[in-house]
Amino acid sequence: MPVEASDREATFFRVIELLPELQVARLDLVQLFGRNAPLHVDLGCGDGSSLCEMAQQFPKTNFLGIERLTKREEKVRRKAEKIENVRVLRADSLFAVRYLLPESSVETFFLLFPDPWPKRRHQLRRIFTRDFLDAIAVALGQHGVLRVATDQFDYFQQVERISRAHQQFQVVPLSPDDAVLPVTKFERKFRKQGVPIYRLTLRKTSPVR
Repeated sequence: MPVEASDREATFFRVIELLPELQVARLDLVQLFGRNAPLHVDLGCGDGSSLCEMAQQFPKTNFLGIERLTKREEKVRRKAEKIENVRVLRADSLFAVRYLLPESSVETFFLLFPDPWPKRRHQLRRIFTRDFLDAIAVALGQHGVLRVATDQFDYFQQVERISRAHQQFQVVPLSPDDAVLPVTKFERKFRKQGVPIYRLTLRKTSPVR
């Protein structure tokens, strides 16, 4: 039986194949912010409270919030509307780090309370992997920093194990700067519940030859 034109239109292009030669444009950060300044990136910025507070504390720094969920991204945009040094990008964090951020463009990354995927069968979905850290290393500038916080001790152990095995990162002692970080929505909730918070700061180093 022949397929009607309307049926063809309804089913065509259901699947789009991404060709290997397809190029994704890197962000032009000077155009995006209207200035050249150190860049701090909040991966999975949630409702944007922490991002906006940091941006107000450090007006000479550019802050980029990356959030995958549409409703959260909309909340961040509303909060950041009048803060000149904040921009928001709706994207998957790993995709953005790997394909959208220019090489050596970031001074500091924040990965604050990433989705813990606590069930063992789901833990492969956790963002912090060797591939993730490889992408972070490319996007970070010389001596750049990645600051991680989680309430999940087993996740913290995973982060620490992967980090110590990576040749381009050094685990550094917590500094007074960690006390400057605003309290996120999740951290405020965990503190009320008496849940311990685990933190790790990584600094990019020259690869061992």
